[in-house]
Parts: sequence; C-alpha cells; structure tokens
Amino acid sequence: MSYKDEITDLINNAPETIVNLEIPRERGTAPTQVFSEFLSNREQGDWAERLIFQAINSVSDNYRAVQYGKSDNKVAGEDGFKEFYEGYQDELDTIGKRPDLLLFKKSDYNPEWGGSIAKLNKAQLDEIVPKAVAGLEIRSSSFLIDKYDQFMKARFEENLKLALVIRDELLANYDDVFSQSNKIQWPAILRGITEETISNIDFNVPGWRANPRVSEANDQLKQLKSHIKEVQKRDFLSITPKVEDLKVVYKWIQTYGIPHFYFQVFFDKVYGISFKNILKLIADPEREGIDYFVESGDAKNQNKTTIKINSKIGENIAEKIDMPEHFSEKKELPRGRLLFHVSFKGGRAYLNGENLCRLLNIDSNTF
Repeated sequence: MSYKDEITDLINNAPETIVNLEIPRERGTAPTQVFSEFLSNREQGDWAERLIFQAINSVSDNYRAVQYGKSDNKVAGEDGFKEFYEGYQDELDTIGKRPDLLLFKKSDYNPEWGGSIAKLNKAQLDEIVPKAVAGLEIRSSSFLIDKYDQFMKARFEENLKLALVIRDELLANYDDVFSQSNKIQWPAILRGITEETISNIDFNVPGWRANPRVSEANDQLKQLKSHIKEVQKRDFLSITPKVEDLKVVYKWIQTYGIPHFYFQVFFDKVYGISFKNILKLIADPEREGIDYFVESGDAKNQNKTTIKINSKIGENIAEKIDMPEHFSEKKELPRGRLLFHVSFKGGRAYLNGENLCRLLNIDSNTF
C-alpha cells in the first residue's frame, strides 16, 4: 500500500468529531489588526524553523533541509497583506498546507535554491517537491520541558499525598456522619481512592450543611476533590497539531505523496512524531485523556481546537539546545501604530541522529 493510501485509510478511521472529510474546510477570514504577542510568537516559530534547518544541514552528509513553507513578513494593516492572505487560503484549497521544511537527498538538492524554494512558482514546485523524502512541520513552545516535568512531578506527588491524608482522616474521624442512612455509601467511595485508582476517581461533593459535623465532613470532601483534580490534570507538554490543519495536511500529502512529520521545539529539547502516528493515536479512544487531549480556546494556539499529544510519545530528536539570544524590536504600521515584540538569534540544536533517522525512516548509515 502506498503512503498516500495508508494516510487515506487512517484519516477515514479518525473520529468524525475530530476530522470529517465530508465537511468542507472553512475558509479563513483575513484579520484586520495585529498584536505584539502575534509578532513574538511568529518570531519564535521562525527561530525554531531556522534551528532545525541549521541542525540538519550542519550534521548530515547526504541530506539537505530546504525552507518551503509559505510565509511573508507582512501583517494585518500593511499594504498587500490581504492579497497574501487570500492567496494562502487559495493554496490551502488547491494543494493543502505546505510543511515548513522539506528534506531532500543531497543528490536531488540544487544549490541554486539557496536553501529555500518558498518563492518558486507552482509549476516549478510541482517538479521539485515530489523529490523530497520528508516534509517537516515545525511547532515551537515557550517551555523548558525538563523543568516542566520536574515541576509537574512534584505537584502530582504533593497533591496525591494530601488527598490520601484527607481520605484517611475522613475514614478515621467521621463514622458518626457516614453512619447516617443517606451517607452510608461514602466509606466505600473513600476506600476506593488509592494511589492506583486516583487518576480515574470522580465524585460530586454533596453540599451538606445540616449541622457543624456534616458541614465539616463536606468541607473535607471538597478539599479532597480539589487535590484529586490537581492529580488528574494533564501533566505533559505537547506536540500540538491544530484540528483544522489535519484536512489541509492530508490534502498536501495527497497532492505530493511525501511523508509528513511534526517537530515540537522546546527551549531545551526537540521531539518529533509522524502524521501517520498522529492519525493512529486519535483513532484509539482508549488513549484519549491519557496520551492525548483535544482542547479548544487555547490562546497560545490562536484559540483554535488543538490536539495535545504527549511529547514523550514521539522521538527525542534533539537532546540539548543552546539558548538563543533575544532582543526587543519595534514594528511601525502604516497608521503610525507601534508594536514591540521579541526576536531571537542564534542557538543550536544537538541532533540525535539515530532517533531522527528512525523517525524519518532513513538509514542512519547514509544520513
């Protein structure tokens, strides 16, 4: 079975609540204004893309990364932005969403490209793109994943400890409350809360206020549930494909037949996962809420519905990153409005070549 056919089978088996090919893509509307946070996020994304571009090209003898993603420095409010945006929407409907980088065998790379084919016309790209061995979508995150993991582990252990202490106090000290006919189920509920089960426990706090003793027990149950909710919160940093991008990534794959991958760049490590494995993951309902979550209203992702996939499911393709320098910059819009944002320079990703090749299905001996 071809790669295109594999992806078609997988996307057709994905939950319709996440991706439904029968529903036409909703065309985006050009924004009318821009904010400093958008510019900072774009600069961080551009830095992450450069980081991977430079990391691959500095270590590989036989492959070359090439900038491909459609991009423009124009922003809402500047001349030409609306035309650029509408052209981008047209392209999404015709070929799909370009990945940020393409990876070519060195024998198929043309030095005249200068590291980028982004500005070439469609006829040229239709000849060049099918020669690529992989398309890389680069996502960035403002976290240090190692420090985040340490923090979340400490938070989990602290809330687990406090929850079990409150459970024991309730069982030891409130027999008089739980012996009441309408409360006799509570000891069994509490004994069911263990270190092994706490991640799946749920109950409604009853709201007792008939006398000081039952009110006190109710407050303890409320505190217990608060700690359990903290234990159950998503405790991993994510690879973050947007739900709306699944269709247009699929369309690009159907246009060119090139394997597609997501890379998530943190400020200390990089993780990667194949589009194929993303589709396999979301088709397994037993892994939702454990290995991935579907979340909406995330300001960091433009309030788009996003699939949050545990980064550790992917391959650790860069084990260390040298922190970039960061600078404040100013952008003046035609009306005289000033926007101040952060830009990034430098940094280095130290690739794990074996993991990268395993992810991309490339022979590490020929990388």
